[in-house]
Amino acid sequence: MIFNKIKVGGIKLNNRIIISPMCQYSGKNGCPSEWHYAHLGNLANSGAGMLTIESTAVNMNGRITHADLCLKSKKQFSSMKKLFIYLKKLSKIPICLQLAHSGRKGSANIPWIKKNSPLSKNQLSWKTFSASNIKKDKGWPKPIELSKKKIEILIKDYLNSARLAKKIGFEGIEIHMAHGYLLHQFISPISNKRKDIFGGSLKNRLRLPLLIAKKIREIWPKNKILGARITGSDHLKGGIDINESVFLVKELEKIGLNYVCVSSGGILTKTNLKPNKKAFRLKLAEKIRKKTKILIRTSGNLSYPKLLKKIVGKKIHLVAVGRGFLKNPRWIYDNFKLKNIPNQISRGFN
Repeated sequence: MIFNKIKVGGIKLNNRIIISPMCQYSGKNGCPSEWHYAHLGNLANSGAGMLTIESTAVNMNGRITHADLCLKSKKQFSSMKKLFIYLKKLSKIPICLQLAHSGRKGSANIPWIKKNSPLSKNQLSWKTFSASNIKKDKGWPKPIELSKKKIEILIKDYLNSARLAKKIGFEGIEIHMAHGYLLHQFISPISNKRKDIFGGSLKNRLRLPLLIAKKIREIWPKNKILGARITGSDHLKGGIDINESVFLVKELEKIGLNYVCVSSGGILTKTNLKPNKKAFRLKLAEKIRKKTKILIRTSGNLSYPKLLKKIVGKKIHLVAVGRGFLKNPRWIYDNFKLKNIPNQISRGFN
């Protein structure tokens, strides 16, 4: 089943292994650097069904660190387009772009410099925004609660980035609604204590993410791929639970999204999530798959070929693999012992 072709939206994928979006913290003023050419160039020739480019901010305030990618300005557009054209010269693999806004998790240090910590007040730091003015954790600054006017601007920024992605030629967009970033901050009752139409009930907390998804669906080609990464559970008492996630997925299905990638945790630095187990999000993804009709993908410690053979196409439709490909771009070739994997490669390993 892993190497059976599957149609997602209007795009045929030659197999069901998707390269997960992985932040590289190597951008320059929001633009890809030389590192991205080497890193993504290797992954384009990996034999995967689709390549997803890392979390890309819809505005500069939405970056996690000062070295994140962003797609808003003319320079960022031309730089991203140049990278896209380069990758397409290497391979015909479909390429998806993950769009995001970090919210209160932004203005952070690059992880290998100082993990899970905000930037000190200097020329590189910036003000952060969130659903409510609640800190991410001790030692983090209080974010500014987004006003309705700022929310309108945010929606326009998402649409602008989607239009630019369309103009570049990306086959897919993934809207990031997980990992404790801004849209997740609106969905979770842990971080959203608003009293207006964007807070309180589940319907209100979902209002902004669903509005953004609907607006992007209206402008994004039906013959391409539109998906979202969502939170199956906050792994916290009083946080998002599986029933709320199922409701969200059903709403995204109504809007016309083609898939959801089930993630979890991240709304606080520490939750009850235990990420060391194999396929630690599989049960969440299975529960959502059984109650919805949309294509379901999941991520989380899944770089095990024998395990994937048992679950892909049976328990979930697609799988997102990250660390396996980081360690070895030839991960598929070396682990599945196939001489010729059906793929999109136009030159290279065939």
